[in-house]
Amino acid sequence: MILFVIAMPFLYAARKLVHELFRSIGNMVGGPLRLGARWLFATARDMKERNKAVLLAHGREEVSQHIEREFERVGALVTRDLEGYPALQRKLLDEITRVEEDYKKCGEVPPASPEWVDALTAVSKIKSDGNEMVQRILEEIKRSVHGIHDKALAEYRRAFESRHKILSGFMPFWRSLDKTFGQVDKKLTGLQDTSSKIDAQMEKYEQINKKTDKAEHALTVSAFTQFAISLLVLLIAVGGALVNFKLIALPFSEMVGAGDYLTATLRMSDVAALVLIFLEATMGLFVMETLRITHLFPIIANMSERMRRRMFWTSVVFLFVFALIEAGLALMRDMLAADRAALVQSLAAAQAAPPDPLLRLIPTTAQMVLGFFLPFALAFVGVPLESFIYSVRTVGGAAVVMLVRMLAFVLRILGNLVRQLFKVLATLYDVTIVLPLLIERMVKAMRNGEAAASRPAGRGT
Repeated sequence: MILFVIAMPFLYAARKLVHELFRSIGNMVGGPLRLGARWLFATARDMKERNKAVLLAHGREEVSQHIEREFERVGALVTRDLEGYPALQRKLLDEITRVEEDYKKCGEVPPASPEWVDALTAVSKIKSDGNEMVQRILEEIKRSVHGIHDKALAEYRRAFESRHKILSGFMPFWRSLDKTFGQVDKKLTGLQDTSSKIDAQMEKYEQINKKTDKAEHALTVSAFTQFAISLLVLLIAVGGALVNFKLIALPFSEMVGAGDYLTATLRMSDVAALVLIFLEATMGLFVMETLRITHLFPIIANMSERMRRRMFWTSVVFLFVFALIEAGLALMRDMLAADRAALVQSLAAAQAAPPDPLLRLIPTTAQMVLGFFLPFALAFVGVPLESFIYSVRTVGGAAVVMLVRMLAFVLRILGNLVRQLFKVLATLYDVTIVLPLLIERMVKAMRNGEAAASRPAGRGT
């Protein structure tokens, strides 16, 4: 305590120097932290811009491929429909001509009345005046007219009946016309739907070219969705590959040697089984590339049609051979398992009854079928793999940007904490020398009071 009291004047004398020291140390430690935080924020902005450029470029390429495929569909649709339009036009013209001719037949006017009708009209104007001869002639004319009327009426009825038959014969032609126009409408509707899809893709392409936030958000959401789906499918494929590995690991241990180790824990038979699975996946990837389903290798996409066809059939043949090998290995695995079971039974005291051959045939067949079809199932792993590769760039870039921003935020907080910490230390230093500071304050107050008291006196003189 005595030493502290003795040292207090010296601490008071060094107050300004200590404050400058604390301020310098705070700036020395906090300044680089704040500078690092500022640099990290700038780096995060640059990374975000690069990620945006990559995302928009990939989205532009994907939309271009969609538009190209839609135009190919439109071309195929137009070519197919235009090939059938000449025959369709001839059919329509023939049916329309037939309908028009039948309609003209239905519209034919019946023949005019014979000339003797005028004569009868003149005779009907004759006055009988009770003359028996005239009445007899008129009655004869009346009877003849009734007969002719009945005959003409029957002819008219037959004519109208034939016209009605012609009209009823229109129905097949009208149905044919309706069916033909329905086909035309269906084709035009399909073409219109495809055109609407092209318009939507073109609008999306324009949004990408304008680098709008809406397009970036849509592409980012699509990338995250593809990442999640492709990751799930790849995990399923890994599960299938694990089943495939377990199916062929035991036969490979007998073929390669169970005691041959590549490392301390990795057996050579396991490596051979994994190599076979990877070769199957590679052949499947080549098949997807030659079919232009995936685009991981541009050199394959740029090959000629003949070379791609050769590569396709070569990959399919290798894949088929690998499938046959796996089916044989699955059979060998079942045989090895049966031999081990027989050995265990022979070493046991009690002899078990021999298993039913049919019951043994079912798992053997199932293993062979599974070993044959698993390579073909793994061949489709290239599709989710491509989606995963393209989407992981966006997802990983967004994650790195977020990580850099978090690190910059932490550095900025640390810089501010360091500066505030040394300010607190300066305040604590003042607390330790509070007595000299109080004396200094009292002295300053007294001096200020004396100066204030002397000012009016000086003015009065």
